[in-house]
Amino acid sequence: MANALVKLALAASVISSNSDAMAQTGQKMEKKILFVVTSHDTKGNTGEPTGYYLGEVSHPWEVLSEAGYEIDFVSPKGGKAPVDGFDLTDPVNKKFWENEEARKKVEHTLAPEAVKPKEYLAIFYAGGHGAMWDLADDVKIAAIASEIYEQNGLVAAVCHGPAGLVNIKLTDGSSLVNGKKVNAFTNEEEAAVGMEKVVPFALETKLIERGAKFEKSGNWQTHVVTDQRLITGQNPQSAKAVGLAMLEVLGK
Repeated sequence: MANALVKLALAASVISSNSDAMAQTGQKMEKKILFVVTSHDTKGNTGEPTGYYLGEVSHPWEVLSEAGYEIDFVSPKGGKAPVDGFDLTDPVNKKFWENEEARKKVEHTLAPEAVKPKEYLAIFYAGGHGAMWDLADDVKIAAIASEIYEQNGLVAAVCHGPAGLVNIKLTDGSSLVNGKKVNAFTNEEEAAVGMEKVVPFALETKLIERGAKFEKSGNWQTHVVTDQRLITGQNPQSAKAVGLAMLEVLGK
């Protein structure tokens, strides 16, 4: 009888432990956000290197990770993502780059087919000029974003990251950005950096063609637009503000 009671107690302990572990796993999964970064490393025919812009990853990452969200990374090709704007005098960039887990994830990004959209509350497209060459036409990541959005998740992007939004279609066939207020790297900013004839398309113009209600400020001014569950920021200066806007919407 005593042995039977011991066995029952042990079984109950195992069940309790498993339940706690499952609860912890479930809670963790409920706090996951997917960051999208480019796999493209060259600015058109210029030979100049590019990639994702470090500050556009590090600043939202800091805001969201400190609020308890786990962040994963995906790129069109998976694996190591090329980086641009590599400035470690920015303390937030330095903090991100020296964070072992974050650095490992961005240097071993998930391939799109490895992503399970149901695990994520939000998807965020980081900018960097590389995004203009591969994110717009990546149907796999677009499908992931559409699924996250349609399960009441959040879609966000900053600077050239909204290139990933231009071809996202919802299940009713409509464009994600159609009829929504949207913001991104402007035509004026593109001209100011001398890239207007290098990029494959004008991002501001393309978003307007897709039916977006484009809003903007002057060059290099922080500008973030929130329209329901779509959040977009204009330039690198807007990266932290996008993270804060995401945090606010996720908190609701």
